[in-house]
Amino acid sequence: MNEHNDDSRRALRRSVYFILIAVSVGLMLGRILAVDSVDKAALEKSRLAKIEQTLKKKRADLEAKGTPADRLEEELIVTELKLRREALLRRPFLSANDRSRWCAVRALVEEDMRVPRAPYAIDRVIQEQNWDTIDMVKHDGHLYSSKPPLLPTLMAAVYWPIHRLTGANLGDNPYEIGRFMLILFNIIPLAIYFVLLAALVERFGATDWGRIFVMTACCFATFLATFAVVINNHLPAAVCAAAAVYAAVRICFDGERRLRYYFLAGLFAALAAANELPAASLLAALSLAVLLKSPRAALLAFVPGVLLVAAGFFSTNWIAHGTFKPPYAHRGGEGEENWYEYTYERNGRIIESYWMAHGRNTRGLDRGEQSPAVYAANVLVGHHGIFSLTPVWLLSFAGMGVWMLRRGDPRLRWAAAGTAAISLACLAFYLGQPVINRNYGGMTSGLRWMFWLAPLWLLAMLPVADCFAKRRWTRGFALILLLFSALSVAYPTWNPWTHPWLMDFSQYMGWR
Repeated sequence: MNEHNDDSRRALRRSVYFILIAVSVGLMLGRILAVDSVDKAALEKSRLAKIEQTLKKKRADLEAKGTPADRLEEELIVTELKLRREALLRRPFLSANDRSRWCAVRALVEEDMRVPRAPYAIDRVIQEQNWDTIDMVKHDGHLYSSKPPLLPTLMAAVYWPIHRLTGANLGDNPYEIGRFMLILFNIIPLAIYFVLLAALVERFGATDWGRIFVMTACCFATFLATFAVVINNHLPAAVCAAAAVYAAVRICFDGERRLRYYFLAGLFAALAAANELPAASLLAALSLAVLLKSPRAALLAFVPGVLLVAAGFFSTNWIAHGTFKPPYAHRGGEGEENWYEYTYERNGRIIESYWMAHGRNTRGLDRGEQSPAVYAANVLVGHHGIFSLTPVWLLSFAGMGVWMLRRGDPRLRWAAAGTAAISLACLAFYLGQPVINRNYGGMTSGLRWMFWLAPLWLLAMLPVADCFAKRRWTRGFALILLLFSALSVAYPTWNPWTHPWLMDFSQYMGWR
């Protein structure tokens, strides 16, 4: 009877998980279909309204010159197409950050955007209206995206058949192609992420309320959903981290010995690190765990998974830049060229890079926080604070302590200690950056560099959520933390490249 009741409750919980996942995926899909640079809508409407008048004037001019009828109509068609393309200012690409990757994708696939002998160069792409970006570097006389080329290469592999089979391109069909690829690279992986987290929550949770609370936080209270409307490296890093942890749990907790789990653990841990450099700490931790579990399986499957990603990361970087170092690492060290300081030509104008002369052209947060103490305070509890914007993470850090101090399965203690060490190492890495990098991630709705830790922190939340399930007042307190976390996640509406609500509020109050 008890076993039957437990099965029934498990089935009910899983139904709740999938309800939460369905609602979250639906909300993200709706935001992708609505995403638009609406700040340019009025100007675009005005330009489109003037096209008919401009064509009438050109028709009159051509007729006055005695242009033959067939030539006249041909010139009017060409003129109209040009005017409409110039008038369309809106795009589903919301920032220089994500546009930088889209530029690289176009350069790789579209014939008229290619630069001879420089397949990743974006010189031609940025000449087009609305395709400029500040997130680029220059070397060997060409401009490139400042982002590692592996992700744009994977995106180009999908875009290539679309372009070849349909003839459509991102310049003329940004919404159709852009939204399709956002769904493919963001929504589908996030849906898989939710399912994996649901399985892990079910595996390590102890109460119905605690499990459902953590899954609700997973679906609605992390910034991964906010960033689902733009191409970025933080979301795939989090998804890959979750997949790697899931495979490692099957190995270390469930006694799984099939080599595919070792391969998947290595592959996804390496992909997480390829997308988010500090995630190399997770790769190191999982490498040690699986090596201790089975050295033979680790060498036969885990290591090849890692090497496959490493080969892709470094080979694409070499093809793009002639070096194994990613472009963002070339900031002018001792005896090294600074790829961020340059001038370039765009539509006949000579322009200095945004980062020129050690950032003299940078504005706002991009100038960097001068005081390390102020920066640390804002990173933790200030306008970009991990615990002020998403206070639900307080339960996660408390949960790490609970699991480390609790008697019982030593594997949980090691997992909690590892999560704490990885979190602190990642935080220390960013707090220790030089002034120019102390910019909170620039114009963004949260401290995006820490988003990849979401799956680890959600699992660490479980023991505290289970403890809080026992009392009404603790449940109420947890729900308040969840409420404010969901508020921060929802505040950007459809554009994650905006200031957090706490920063807007502090500016409104005159505190900053």
